[in-house]
Amino acid sequence: MDFAVRFDFRNPGFAGTPLAERYAAALDMAEWADERGCTTISICEHHGSPDDYLPSPIVMCAAMAARTKKVRLNIAALLAPFWDPLRLAEDLSVLDHLSNGRLDFIVAAGYAREEFVMFDVPMKDRPRRVTEVVKALRGAFSGEPFEYRGRMVHVTPPPCQPGGPMIIMGGSSEGAARRAARLGDFFIPTMAHIWDFYRDEMLKLGKPDPGDAPFGEKQTQIFLAGDVDKAWEQYAPFFLHETNSYGEWQAQDNTDSPYTTVADAGELRARGMYRILTPDELIAEVKAVEGKESITLHPMCGGAPPELAWESLHLLEREVLPALT
Repeated sequence: MDFAVRFDFRNPGFAGTPLAERYAAALDMAEWADERGCTTISICEHHGSPDDYLPSPIVMCAAMAARTKKVRLNIAALLAPFWDPLRLAEDLSVLDHLSNGRLDFIVAAGYAREEFVMFDVPMKDRPRRVTEVVKALRGAFSGEPFEYRGRMVHVTPPPCQPGGPMIIMGGSSEGAARRAARLGDFFIPTMAHIWDFYRDEMLKLGKPDPGDAPFGEKQTQIFLAGDVDKAWEQYAPFFLHETNSYGEWQAQDNTDSPYTTVADAGELRARGMYRILTPDELIAEVKAVEGKESITLHPMCGGAPPELAWESLHLLEREVLPALT
């Protein structure tokens, strides 16, 4: 079984956790995950959020790079409209060296209106700014001088990975999918059906057929507990905070997303996006799947306290991983 871990560092006031404590716990969890065979640690970016959602993913990724050795570090996603393209290229190159070539990232356009107001960026400029960032990264990662805004520039140092990390693009619209086919190395949509536009554009451009979507429409996050009902009582406020916060943002832009607002924990539990399982249940599910199963853990989801997150992680360590080795 492969497992990945993600963090977004939401820290609502009702969580009662100092942010410095949450950051320190995440670094400890990153080291723990690395030592136990985690494939990927993903972190996110948003700005001006009242719950202190992480605004500085490159800084956090650098800290995690210093605490880990093997796990790949994924920024999912970099919000292109808010970055200076050349500074972004420099920072990513340095981060690629700090991680010894373990860096992955997704470039996205963003959707939360408050962020565009904060940075004084018109939302209509998203396609142009994403295109400029991707082209600048492509030029910078070549290690050679390239033309940028009518002048020749040379970004140093070049990345650790030859040619730089893959330029993966994200999005939730047909336009984002077709833009990714033209500009990117790969595409990860928020919803699997958006992949069809990407595949269609790849074929129109005469590029290799990427095939069917590499993941299902329903993305889930796994949490472990000995008593599932009790754990739902503990986690529910944090799950609701996360899904409703995302849902409110994405409703503003009519974004096609798995996150929509819900009324209560019962409705959220029925949706199945957040799944709390006993170790035995997870082991049985993994063994029943042909091929290698991959799960995603979001231990401090929605501001869940570090101690609750550790309970889930330690159950994975003590009971699940040994049974699947």
